[in-house]
Amino acid sequence: MKTLEALIFDVDGTLAETERDGHRVAFNQAFQEFDLPWHWPVGLYGQLLRVAGGKERIRYYMDRYQPKFQLQADTDELVVALHQAKARHFQALVESNVIPLRPGVRRLIEAARKEGVRLAIATTSAKDSVIPLLEHLLGPESPTWFEVIAAGDMVPTKKPAPDIYNLVVNAMDLNPATCLVIEDSPQGLEAAIAAGLPTVVTVNDYTRSYALPGARLVISHLGEPSLPFEVLWGKANNAYYFSLDLAQAILPS
Repeated sequence: MKTLEALIFDVDGTLAETERDGHRVAFNQAFQEFDLPWHWPVGLYGQLLRVAGGKERIRYYMDRYQPKFQLQADTDELVVALHQAKARHFQALVESNVIPLRPGVRRLIEAARKEGVRLAIATTSAKDSVIPLLEHLLGPESPTWFEVIAAGDMVPTKKPAPDIYNLVVNAMDLNPATCLVIEDSPQGLEAAIAAGLPTVVTVNDYTRSYALPGARLVISHLGEPSLPFEVLWGKANNAYYFSLDLAQAILPS
């Protein structure tokens, strides 16, 4: 049996509930800042999440929903400026404590550190959004717990392409079969599987109804001893919260 070597975490929707009440709100605040008559309600944002990456999401929205919008500035410049403003608003939301860690995240990371299981992050978000989030939710030293923090702008193609996961595997010289990815979305799952990485999906309100083929296990969240997870697909070996033992058990034989 292979021994678990590393845990690789997605961030948005996986480590923390950032999407609906974090990034979505920050995008809307950025639109207001630029006096744009745009608004992303909860339902629409769920559709936009199928596009990976914040700048890519803005471009898609402009093409799909605002085709007659008359730009007074270069499109690329506007997208970059909006995304920078959104990052500022997102950091303010993080600091206001409206974005919680998901159940079981801190417990699992602390267990991995104690047992010498290596840690990494693979996200489509920009690094300048990820670092403050980690520092605020897990502690000022927490970014140093992860050997690699691979962010979206570090690779040519974002999820569902496998680039970000290939970057982590190569940078850490990992055997993909001895790693486990924790994801929350079909795009993230597809990216991890394409990189040869076994994957557990912890769904959220936006991804709970999606088909998630190829996941080793699909659960509602990582769970706590006092807050059991719900198994949506796969076998949890009678466990009711996600542990290193369960991670080891569901690695490919």
